[in-house]
Amino acid sequence: MISPARSDPATTVLTKHHGLGNDFLIALDPGRRPDGSDARRWCDRHTGIGADGLILAFGEDGPDGEPGRRWRMVLWNADGGRAELSGNGIRCLGQAIAEHLALDRSIDQDLVVATDAGTRAVTVQAGGSPAGDVVRVGMGKAVEGPAVSERWSDAGVEVVTQWGVDIGNPHLVAVVESLGSADMSIIGPIVEADHPGGLNVHLVEVIDRGRLELATWERGAGVTRACGSGACAAAWAANRAGLVEATVAVAMPGGTALIELSDDDIFLSGPTVRVAEIRPTADRGPDETRPGGGSGE
Repeated sequence: MISPARSDPATTVLTKHHGLGNDFLIALDPGRRPDGSDARRWCDRHTGIGADGLILAFGEDGPDGEPGRRWRMVLWNADGGRAELSGNGIRCLGQAIAEHLALDRSIDQDLVVATDAGTRAVTVQAGGSPAGDVVRVGMGKAVEGPAVSERWSDAGVEVVTQWGVDIGNPHLVAVVESLGSADMSIIGPIVEADHPGGLNVHLVEVIDRGRLELATWERGAGVTRACGSGACAAAWAANRAGLVEATVAVAMPGGTALIELSDDDIFLSGPTVRVAEIRPTADRGPDETRPGGGSGE
């Protein structure tokens, strides 16, 4: 197991990263294993640090004995619930691992991450730095997922068509003529209420055959500035419907992700940024350990 030095094994050292504004707190091989209650407290944007989720990762030796290339990821949403997978979260994790291991950023660095949705291949692409890496992840295959919703009209939305998609986590994707001023903080909870286990709710506008625009309500996190798995789900469904090509740029409020569809995988690429290193206190807000870092958005 790859463990950074700790002066106090009970202290959890976090780094905060974001992928297109979808932000995560990450703990690598923590001395104390945080849980959902920690996620709720630390992810709170008013009384905690602020994030869409908390990621724990545990290093394993690879089959060739090389340390640091294989990791196990555990994801807690901001509400304290476990989640199977996050596309932007796993990309942020790739950046955190690259820095933790001081990997050579002049060449591509390949990692393997086991998640609750299966194992995923992650590449931290050459030319990056903590201030900005491009990280690519193979998100696996998508399949038809949750049942479509009858609640869109209750939310004041007229949809052209909709699809349920599962890419290791559940999504409902609805095409609209224009995103306009759609308020996902109102739309999302109404539509998600149709599904007792919860799911991610997306509205998508088809700009042309190479570009989509996406607005998201995420299960356990609410409105987010980007959703990597949602971008993959939307691109896959729109491609199956003949609306877009196999390579699609998906624009979200936090920025644009590139989705590449193949028969065997869906690849998600985009920028990641390291924000800060943080040592949370037991009962209060965060104590920053590096000048210039931010403790929230």
